Amino acid sequence: MQGNYNAFYQEAQTFLGDRIYKDYLRRLVYGIDASCYRYIPQLVCKALNEAEIIKIYALAQKYKTPLTFRAAGSSLSGQACSEGVLVMASLGWQEISLHEDGQSVRLGCGVIGAQANHALKPQHQKIGPDPATIATAMIGGILANNASGMCCGVEQNSYHTLKSIRVILSDGTLLDTAQESSVQAFKKSHSTLLEGLLELRQEVLEDSNLHALIKKKYQIKNTTGYSLNALIDFSDPIEILSHLFIGSEGTLGFIAACELACVPDLPFKTCLLLFYENLNLAIEAVRILANNKDKISAAEVMDFACLASMQGVEGMPEVLNRVEPGYTCILAQLESDDLGILEANTIFVLQALENVPTILPIAKSADPKEYNTWWKIRKGLFPIVAGRRRVGASVITEDLCFSMEHLQEGIARLQDLLAVHGFKEHSVIFGHALSGNLHFVITPLLENEDERTQFSALVEDMAHMVASLQGSIKAEHGTGRMVAPFVELEWGKKAYGICQRIKALFDPEGLLNPDVILSEDPHIHTKNLKTSPLIAAPLESCMECGFCERACPSRYLSLTPRQRIVLQREIAHLQESQENQPLLEELLEGYAYLSDETCAACHMCATLCPLGIDSATIALKSRQEAKAPALAKSVLNHLDTTISALKGGLHATQIAQVLLGSENLQTWSMQAHLKLGTPAISKYMPQSNPYKLHSKPATKNVLYFSTCMNRAFAPSKFMPDRRSLQEVFESLCAKAGFGVLYPPSLPKFCCGKAFINYADLSAQNQEKNAQMFKELCKEGEIPIVLDHSACSAHLLEGFKDQGLQIYDMPIFIQEILLESLQIQPLQESVALYTMCASKRLGYQENMRALAQACVQGAVLEHTDTLCCGFAGDKGFLTPELNQHALMDLARFYKDKNLKRGFCSSSTCEVGLSQQTHIPFQHIAYLVDACTR
Repeated sequence: MQGNYNAFYQEAQTFLGDRIYKDYLRRLVYGIDASCYRYIPQLVCKALNEAEIIKIYALAQKYKTPLTFRAAGSSLSGQACSEGVLVMASLGWQEISLHEDGQSVRLGCGVIGAQANHALKPQHQKIGPDPATIATAMIGGILANNASGMCCGVEQNSYHTLKSIRVILSDGTLLDTAQESSVQAFKKSHSTLLEGLLELRQEVLEDSNLHALIKKKYQIKNTTGYSLNALIDFSDPIEILSHLFIGSEGTLGFIAACELACVPDLPFKTCLLLFYENLNLAIEAVRILANNKDKISAAEVMDFACLASMQGVEGMPEVLNRVEPGYTCILAQLESDDLGILEANTIFVLQALENVPTILPIAKSADPKEYNTWWKIRKGLFPIVAGRRRVGASVITEDLCFSMEHLQEGIARLQDLLAVHGFKEHSVIFGHALSGNLHFVITPLLENEDERTQFSALVEDMAHMVASLQGSIKAEHGTGRMVAPFVELEWGKKAYGICQRIKALFDPEGLLNPDVILSEDPHIHTKNLKTSPLIAAPLESCMECGFCERACPSRYLSLTPRQRIVLQREIAHLQESQENQPLLEELLEGYAYLSDETCAACHMCATLCPLGIDSATIALKSRQEAKAPALAKSVLNHLDTTISALKGGLHATQIAQVLLGSENLQTWSMQAHLKLGTPAISKYMPQSNPYKLHSKPATKNVLYFSTCMNRAFAPSKFMPDRRSLQEVFESLCAKAGFGVLYPPSLPKFCCGKAFINYADLSAQNQEKNAQMFKELCKEGEIPIVLDHSACSAHLLEGFKDQGLQIYDMPIFIQEILLESLQIQPLQESVALYTMCASKRLGYQENMRALAQACVQGAVLEHTDTLCCGFAGDKGFLTPELNQHALMDLARFYKDKNLKRGFCSSSTCEVGLSQQTHIPFQHIAYLVDACTR
């Protein structure tokens, strides 16, 4: 469909400003999702609120431009791709409101599923849908796909737990079914639409065969076509409309928010790990488990190819190493609010399974630390299998469901099809066994004409096979483009006609997500498939699932790790093909800011990636290529002079704050930064550190390697405690009976983190530090403490096998000093932030425990902010990165009335204070304030 995109862009700028994009780089990278499809939209919009969505609708109608809505982009069937206008709705849509009785929750479309569950945890509740992507998928997508998952089955999916919905229709009308006034107004303004829905309902009820078909097909998981069960489940047209939106994949309108009924998050769980000699035996066990659904909440089946792909992956259970060809695994979970009932149910289930022999001893565990490693097998399967594909191969996943009576035959015929079409060696089968729901993954080389033809034939044959067994061609991943050509095949002509009429009622001009769910193109499922140009080995295995995105501090500002990798692939393709050099130059120019300059290189993306892919390597490589070794060498060799110069600059800033006012200086420096690129000066800028460092030895001593930043920095004048960090640490050590030793060479000491982009310089500094540590700490006898967590992490990694006692200061306080201190907890609540380097070291719980020991109030921590984006000097040179990284955190702390916050990084603390207006200081200040 050809619309007037230029006119749309010009008019949309008046209310979206710089949140509408027409440059190729962002259209490319924002347009890619987790599916196997590559569509590049004409325009991309980031909408922050309903008023903007309504205006976007009006422009789409005016200029005939198709719209596609997207939240997280974790959908797998091509429903979140666009050739028209892609509307991204994540930032600004994060409402979480718990109902007073704790039985339901209201959620904005941009809330991540796991965030909703985190908010419900104190009430021992959770949302029903539990897709494997719940830590990434957002509510808008979960509802739009009718996502289910591993435990929820059919009964607790989005459709069955929906209490109300807030939607915007294609004509810009807002309907909130929780508000009676909204419902009544809608009934008057849209009576024709509602009458049309009732007419469809009546037709279905009068056709006994069609009624029976719909009823039967929704007894198992089904997301093929529209939710036709709404026509038989409800007589109220508002309820029919609400439930048709579930699974509608953005083709009927925009889902802004919803209210979902909660389900119990039962406190006691037991998991079983069962290994069978072959898949047939495993399916026999599945039938037994399915007959005892009242006692079991989940059962995941994984074939040998799945298990083999997980062998050698860090954190996987040892038993995988004993798996032999043909073995199949079932991971089952039982849960209850009563330990006695749970144990009885476990015994009953194990006895019921005795007639189906296992090949390895049955593993049973009620320990979350143990059984969560088992669940990692299942939850990491898709991206890990995808990551181990052949170089250049694409990733395609399919999602089928059979009734239990047809499950074994369905699996057998699926295996035959995979073999016939050449995918036996490049496929895995797994799924939610209790629901008869199977997933398989294939990794074809789509640039190979034979494999492309085989893929197309496989999908068609698979659709016919599933339909012949009265199964669902799509069970929970959504119809999308992948099975749009086969909706009529599964449902038949009458039901398909009902789907077409539903679409026409809601979207008469066909502007909402065309070619998704319904398509007139019988080959749409095989068009615009991704290929994988060869890029650097650590990044090559990425299949763009998006698991990494919520960790990224630049996700609201520029690009995410997934998008940076997409950009690398496009650059590699253009460099190799030499097809379009002007376009390549455009990408390289945009890359400098969007991919490099705004990357914090915090490495947090790797902590969420199932493959441990670290996209920070992209920016670090660029920075190595742009390095100025002579200047870096001069700085390192004259570090004492550099720090003196830094102190001089800080002192000059203090004078300017006095003369101009701190707020004015901050405002003017930001304006200068935007115009000239000069460093931004925060109101909370540290002052010059005047404290003289002198050793204070005792019977027990600690070597205190105060970092260069903290040797230069003293607290801002807006901090509640103006003492230098060194003075505070000395106070704590004295109270605990420890002496503090400052190394004689401290003025020239550097951990080396600032010079990681200079390989030779870094190696020389590492060698110098190794010799110094060896001499001063008496072969590891005296502990070494650093006072900036990023520097501590760097040294701990560099000297992990050297036999040295290296501590980050909060850990030394907690593990060594705390037992000798007399604590008098303060009568207040405090904010806490664990910086990214500390999170990677696993210190988050230590920080919480230390803070909680010091206060009687609450320790409030926004756990979803994984990196503050200050990134050493970027908070001064690229302050917008810090601002965007802390948007959610700032909103979390708003109106909490907290007087103090604590961290362990003097640079992070500047940004935290700036964005929250809560003064953040090192956690040592808190411990010193409450101890004697």
